[in-house]
Amino acid sequence: MKKIFLFLLLMPCFIMAQKTTILKGTVKNNQKEGIEKVSVEFGKTGTVTDENGNYKIRIPLDEEVTIVFSHVSYRVFTKKITAKSRTVLRFSPTLILKTENLEEIVIKDQRDAASGIQSININTVKNIIGPNAGIENTLMTLPGVNNNNELSTQYNVRGGNFDENLVYVNGIQVYRPFLVRSGQQEGLSFINTNMVQNIDFSAGGFQAKYGDRLSSVLDITYRKPTETATTIDASLLGASVTFEGQFLDKKLSTITGVRYRDNSLFVNSKQIETNFRPRFTDIQTYLSYDFSEQFQLNFLGNFSLNNYNYQPLSRRTRFGTVANPLELIVFYSGQETDTYLTLLGALSADYTINDDFTITTTVSRYNTQEEEYFDIAAQYNLGEVDSNIGSENFGDVEFSQGIGSQLNHARNDLDALITNAEVKATLKKENIQWSFGIKYQKEAIKDRIREWEIIDSLGFSIRPPFHATNNQPYESFEADIVPFQNIRKDNNVAINRISGYAQFNQRSFWNDHEVFYNLGIRAHNWSVTGNGIDSKNQIIISPRGQFAIKPDWEKDMLFRFSAGLYAQPPSYRELRDFNGDVNVEVGAQKSVHFVSGMDYSFTMWKRPFKLTTEMYYKNLSDVNSYTIDNVRIRYRADNVTKAYAYGLDMRLNGEFVPGSESWVSLGYLKTEENINNQGYIARPSDQRIKFGILFQDYVPNLPDLKAYLNLVYNSGVPGGSPSYANPYNFQDRLRDYRRADLGVSYVFADANKQFESGWLSNFKELTTGLELFNMFDIQNAITNTWVRDVYSKTQFGIPNFMTGRVLNFKVAMKF
Repeated sequence: MKKIFLFLLLMPCFIMAQKTTILKGTVKNNQKEGIEKVSVEFGKTGTVTDENGNYKIRIPLDEEVTIVFSHVSYRVFTKKITAKSRTVLRFSPTLILKTENLEEIVIKDQRDAASGIQSININTVKNIIGPNAGIENTLMTLPGVNNNNELSTQYNVRGGNFDENLVYVNGIQVYRPFLVRSGQQEGLSFINTNMVQNIDFSAGGFQAKYGDRLSSVLDITYRKPTETATTIDASLLGASVTFEGQFLDKKLSTITGVRYRDNSLFVNSKQIETNFRPRFTDIQTYLSYDFSEQFQLNFLGNFSLNNYNYQPLSRRTRFGTVANPLELIVFYSGQETDTYLTLLGALSADYTINDDFTITTTVSRYNTQEEEYFDIAAQYNLGEVDSNIGSENFGDVEFSQGIGSQLNHARNDLDALITNAEVKATLKKENIQWSFGIKYQKEAIKDRIREWEIIDSLGFSIRPPFHATNNQPYESFEADIVPFQNIRKDNNVAINRISGYAQFNQRSFWNDHEVFYNLGIRAHNWSVTGNGIDSKNQIIISPRGQFAIKPDWEKDMLFRFSAGLYAQPPSYRELRDFNGDVNVEVGAQKSVHFVSGMDYSFTMWKRPFKLTTEMYYKNLSDVNSYTIDNVRIRYRADNVTKAYAYGLDMRLNGEFVPGSESWVSLGYLKTEENINNQGYIARPSDQRIKFGILFQDYVPNLPDLKAYLNLVYNSGVPGGSPSYANPYNFQDRLRDYRRADLGVSYVFADANKQFESGWLSNFKELTTGLELFNMFDIQNAITNTWVRDVYSKTQFGIPNFMTGRVLNFKVAMKF
């Protein structure tokens, strides 16, 4: 009887439950944070959200109900919902804070602008079109930043080279590979764009806290996730997956990215016919655990594997003038197999003693294992092309100026291990800030070089310069036959470094004008041991200063000036000369910087714009001059060169189209060097004129259809010189670099376009698009291949052209 009575008592509840379903979700604010104690109700039924903003409530089936979300600090939000099935419904509204209508007040933080730092919007970076889409690709559109190689993420800044740029990720310095020769070997940039929160860039005159390099600083901050999400990007060039989330009551946050890239699509558009399958894989993770509000532990890890398998087959290149056209035909045999394995692990601890005093300790270890193996034989024919339009053989080679062959061999292995420990502290007091830091670093490099080159012209082996001449068959030749180039070295080098800095920042007022001061100094002590030779300790002192003023004018303008003595102690790459010998006595390259700039913010077409202008001058001494072949840099390792660089950079950015940031940049640069008092000649990075446009647009009647245009024009740089040749005899420039990339995409879903039902409700973001690289199919050259004319003994520089027009399809999603 008791059971029957209990069944009759619960039956109405059971029947009622069959006619209802569950509605649940998370109530958030604009910062994507859950809101506690939000009232959720309809009729006389209601509940409240928990500490994470989660709620659950039963609603009737097949009946329209009005759900009311209310909170004392937020505007009331209502939603009409009709449940058609017993399946659990999810609805997560975003509430807007209650605010009074006030006149608009714009508050700007001028500290970055005062220090010459350019902050780049990460959303702009994600949208920009380019073969190596990402942060470095965005930098190429800035004035003073140049790169003529679309397959490389390396860049030159204001006359410097690739090795003169500092790159930090969450305060941890990252490095470029040692043995990479060409951009197509380089693979992925270390920086994973989908993990980035902030991007700061300085093209010169940077503060003492940023380290010892001559040209620029790129300071990247990876973000701490505030929600659980997965982002997937895929295209014909590769794919990436990024996962982020919070765990353990939001104390642990993690973001992890996996990337894969295949450059076959680009390489197959070049003039060299190849069997080529370059594969690049990268895994990164950033973990952060909050033990308390004062103490935080972070870990950054990276694994990168680049496999480069290259088998050239043939090449046909026409060059010269209309009156004297020439053609180079090359047939190859052999192959190249390279492997680049990179590992990085960094652990940092942030301790906030109080609101004014913080300490950060970092330990990290970077390891690169690189193999470069190739045997490639090339037989070439350099001939004159019949340019007579009426000739039956028009366009054919009618006379061969040079016939020969070349054999290149390498078995190079490098293992570099870089370990460091650093402590940094920041002390604030009102408008004054003191910063200190000290760092110890040890670099251990094992480098095995086995590399030779044989050049044969008409059956005679060409000897290198400074050897006995071969005048066969007119004179008998009894000397040993040696390769044109032959390097056999085993270098075992260790570098110990101790560096530190102290700097003072102050923001104050001069009458009604806002002024900013920064004074800093760096010290760097290092010693090199290797191959049985110990070097003496060397030390450099680097004072730096900045001053900026924001006048109390009606126009929003800021003026700044910075100066300092910058020095670059040598890395292993700078210690090794053309022949593979290590000179442990190489000193630091030095540069005196003077940078003056102005920022002018104004309104045009009722939209915000900003004009940035900077003038700079660099006086360089103890320069370690170099030659460059694609992305490989070879140093003289002697400090016998002096140089200078000066120029003007201008950039106008703003909303040329409402809601979308675009910019136009213009730069002028002149840089020359004097090697061992032979006179001044153009440096390899003497890129006189730079013009760039980044433009974003959309269709007014269809705003989800967007277009992105990236235009770059660079005047030609010196084309380099052959091995062992005097660069003073080879000062011809490559043709101007011109490139236009176009992207078109359609946004199915994003933060402003969400769906409650249908297949699109599964996505937080969904975008598809087409990318057209080098849309005008312009032949841009990066370096020269040097071929001998056996009759005139002239060496011709045949341009190595980059990629042609390429079409790519991509899709990006987040859920």
